[in-house]
Amino acid sequence: MEKTRCDWTKNKLLENHYHDTEWGVPLHDDDKLFEFLVLDTFQAGLSWSTILAKRENFRKAFDGFDAKKIAHYDESKVKSLLQDKGIVRNQLKIRAAINNAKLFLDIQKEYGSFDKYIWQFVNNKPIINSWEKTEDIPASTPESDAMSSDMKKRGFKFVGTTICYAFMQAAGMVNDHLVSCFRYKEV
Repeated sequence: MEKTRCDWTKNKLLENHYHDTEWGVPLHDDDKLFEFLVLDTFQAGLSWSTILAKRENFRKAFDGFDAKKIAHYDESKVKSLLQDKGIVRNQLKIRAAINNAKLFLDIQKEYGSFDKYIWQFVNNKPIINSWEKTEDIPASTPESDAMSSDMKKRGFKFVGTTICYAFMQAAGMVNDHLVSCFRYKEV
């Protein structure tokens, strides 16, 4: 029997797998949260499908999304990444990933974990929405506005409210599965 999914997956294999196993699942692992932060940085202005298709290439190019390593990337590494056809070769986004890695580590020191910092924007529990249609899902919310504003004040790049909301969806800070989706009640 075919499962009813959120229609943004367009029933593509890669999107279905991501939707069925990760999207909207409350995430509290700093390493995975950083991975989504990097991927959402590169998603800005692009489709999630594009980033998802290049995810493993990003993982290789960015040392398994190791924030400590990325924070120490130098100009030769930036040049190398700009030559890597497997990722999105955007200098501003590459430099933003390095910048954001440094700030991510600063937040870990300040809060004990990035998880403690980021989940405060939803009062430490997922927001459960009840959307009937994809068109009903907002591009941003007051919570993503607050997250974006605070991150920008700290110096993060590519963290506009829409990108922050996409991050919140990916990390399960909000459940935006449609009520008709089989994952809605599971997450």
